This record gives sequence, C-alpha cells and structure tokens, in this order.
Amino acid sequence: MLSVLLTLNTPPPLQIVEPVRSEVIQPIRNASFNKDGKARKRKQGGNPRTVDGILMFDGAQDGNRQVDPQISVGGNYVFHGTNSGLVIYDKQGNYVDGVPQSEFNEGIDPKMGFCLSNRVHFFNLWNPWDKEKKKPVNVSVSESADPRGAWNTYPIPAPAGVDGGGIGNSRKWIGYSFPGGSERTFVLSLKDAKAGKPVTVHHFAGSLGHPVFTQDPVDDLLFVNLSNEEIVLTTVGDGPKGVPVVKSVLRQPHAFLHFGRPPASPMKGTEATTASGDRNPKTLVVQGGHLWFSHTVNVNGRAGVQWHQVRVSDGKFVQSGLVADPKNSFIQTTIGVNKRNDVLVGFQETGPDMFISGRFAVRRAGDQAGRLGPIRKLVEGVAATEGGAWGDYSGSTVDGDNHLDLWTIQSFANEQGRGGTIIARIRAED
Repeated sequence: MLSVLLTLNTPPPLQIVEPVRSEVIQPIRNASFNKDGKARKRKQGGNPRTVDGILMFDGAQDGNRQVDPQISVGGNYVFHGTNSGLVIYDKQGNYVDGVPQSEFNEGIDPKMGFCLSNRVHFFNLWNPWDKEKKKPVNVSVSESADPRGAWNTYPIPAPAGVDGGGIGNSRKWIGYSFPGGSERTFVLSLKDAKAGKPVTVHHFAGSLGHPVFTQDPVDDLLFVNLSNEEIVLTTVGDGPKGVPVVKSVLRQPHAFLHFGRPPASPMKGTEATTASGDRNPKTLVVQGGHLWFSHTVNVNGRAGVQWHQVRVSDGKFVQSGLVADPKNSFIQTTIGVNKRNDVLVGFQETGPDMFISGRFAVRRAGDQAGRLGPIRKLVEGVAATEGGAWGDYSGSTVDGDNHLDLWTIQSFANEQGRGGTIIARIRAED
C-alpha cells in the first residue's frame, strides 16, 4: 500500500509529552504457529541454491503487484511475510511451515522484526475490512525465538487509519505509527506481549515519526521524521508516572543531496511505468549508537537509492552514499546492519531495457566512507508489470542469532508481470 509521510506533532524539545490516552488490549493466543496442525496451510518457496557463494532461496511466488515482502531472522529460522501470508524456512532455505494471514486475525501490509535483546519475532498486520470497522492493527509477538511456537496477537483499534504503517522496537517497547486520524502513534510493552499478558497500549497525539528497530540493548524507543530540511529524532521512554513519554526531541539539518519524491520508473517493452517507492525510509536501524537507513529519491529525474549513518546522540550525519545510474532506476530499498557495522542495502533495478530485478550491495565497516561495494544480482525479472503500484517495499535485516550475517528479500517481475520474491544470506566473510 502507498505510504503517507508521517509528520511530527509534539511540543518543543525538553518538554515531557505524555500519551493522550491508554487502553488495555487482551491477547489472542495461538499455542503454536500452525495452531497445533489445525491452521490452514500455506506452502511457498524453498528451493535453496548457492550462487557465487551466496545462499539464495525462493520466498512467496504468488504475489500480485503489491507483495510487501518482509523477513525476520532468529531462532535458527527465517520468518517471511507478504500480503498473502506467513511462511517459515530453516536457515538453509528449506520450507518448514506456512499459514495465511487469517490465522493471525487477518490483515495486510506486514512489517517484521526480531528483537535481539528479548529474542522474539514480531510483526503487524493492518485489517481495514473488519466487520466492527475498528480497522485493527494486529501486533503479534512470539513467545520464544522459535517462530513455530506460541504467538500472542493484540488487535489494537485504529478506526481512523487510512493505510498500513511502520513498526519498531527497543529492548522494552514496541512502537507503531500509521497515517490517518489524530492519534497516529502507539507504544506497548514488548515484555508483556511476549508473556501473553494483557497489554496497555499508549496512544500519542499526532505522529512521532517512523519507529526504529533498535539492535542495541537500550530501553528507550526512537522515532524518526524527515522534513524537507531536517531530521527529527524523538525518544520515548519511561516517564515519572510509569508510562512511556516523549523524553526528548532532537532536530538537525540533514542537507540531503537528493530528497525529491522518486518518479515512476520505466520497464522494457511497455510505456507503463512502475511505482518506485517512498522517499521516507521503510526500515531504520539503531546499531552501535548510530541510526542507519536508506530511501528511494529523485536523482536527476530517475529513481535512485540514498543511504545514511547518523549519530543518535546529536543527530549529526557520519556518512551518506548514493546508488544511481544515468539510464536505469533503483527502487524499493531497505537496509540491514550487523554488529561490526557492515551494511547491506537491498533494492530492485529496472529500466528501458530490463524488467524489475532483485539487487543488493554491501559496505564493510573498513571501506571508504559513503561507498558501497559493487551491485550484486539476485534474480532477473522476466516480464513487464501492468504499471502502477509495485512492491511496496522490500526487507533487509541482520541475523538475530550471530548478529553478523545479513539477509535480504527482494521482489522481481515473474512471467505474468507479478511479484515473485527471493531471499538471500550474505555471510559476514563474503
């Protein structure tokens, strides 16, 4: 689904901002991922192979134009979500199990993460079609690192929501922001959700920005907002009344080389063009005291990928880089970072002489600042889409078990011009 720019709506820095309201949500518990074998089965992907030293295997292959592919990695499994359902693979790329979204209270626009501190998977599904018209954001958290085990789902009403949003975490909190309505950010306890307890959900006025996946062992939860001139870092943590509050708001000029909205991108053999993604990042990561993100932007009239490293303590930019081409477009980007500060930037490539294809590039921590390694090919698209919406995003993440290997999932255009996906592991030594 197309995303909407999340705008900050908070008082000036240093003033503590409390939630405008709180509510208790009861969990829907699944004793196991497949409900002890009673869940509907979804079987997609697998077929592991090694290409140029990189493990690759198929993800879901039954996508439409808006696949919305995601992965989280931990507990020796790869957990995969799309708009068509959820699938588990082992880390060798073999299919293990799968279910449709209906087994987790329905919904679309999945966003996924693995909490390194608590060793649990979590994800959200937005359900705009419920009979009660509450449009719940279903936040699901596993009770262990093994995604085959028990899960707790919390249906959090968002009746004014108009699209899916973004999810993030710290050691203590899960945060979610979405477009629509006067309360567009909520926060809940990750520990309580893991334990399957009723959770208190705290709603904030406006939007605090996009929540961040915090890999560092810290309790505070970070939100990020980008304007035309500034990056705004909003920190949420424990307040004096025992509820999460906005503790600080840090603003810095970003001086982006490019920040225009990316234009639609061409494809081979058709005048139709494909959506390129959003200039607002889909995945933001805190690792080693730094914020990392990539986003799709307008580079001289074509879509390109820009990526950044920012110090969390003062909002200063450490390095930035660009992936662009005079002919082709680079779209639908996400980023993964490991504990050594190696970086993987995943994206797709398309152009007048090619179809939408999966790509990635890596920067090792000791490489020249602002420079990625060569673009690596994952899979080649084989047909043009009908144009319009595509993606709407991809997924990249660190391995939650060794904190070193990097993983990405990318879409490509299959024989019908629809979205297939491929998953790849890039070892730390590759």
